[in-house]
Amino acid sequence: QVQLVESGGGLVQAGGSLRLACAASGRTVSSRAMAWFRQAPGKERELVSALNWSSDSSYYADSVKGRFTISRDNAKNTVYLQMNSLKPEDTAVYYCAVGTFGYWSNQPSRYDYWGQGTQVTVSS
Repeated sequence: QVQLVESGGGLVQAGGSLRLACAASGRTVSSRAMAWFRQAPGKERELVSALNWSSDSSYYADSVKGRFTISRDNAKNTVYLQMNSLKPEDTAVYYCAVGTFGYWSNQPSRYDYWGQGTQVTVSS
């Protein structure tokens, strides 16, 4: 079993930055893809960014390309999401997830473990 704990969320003004972290415990996740999803009120959960096990393949939603950067430290069993130039439309609960396999997928069903979520609020 894997437990995921997210941190780094909060309230920030538009144009600001936040860095989310997600630490996994219970077993190593170094051979699995990791991802960040988000869900805004009244909207479906969407994939924001994902990274394969070796960090040589990544995905970014069009809405965050050029502003967000995903990275991982397998030695620390941790994935990060650096969020720059934040916009009010980035406001959501952000969830990290551990994939079933080593390569990322845009399907939530391909992720076995989920964090509890961290709130990101961007004010205009």
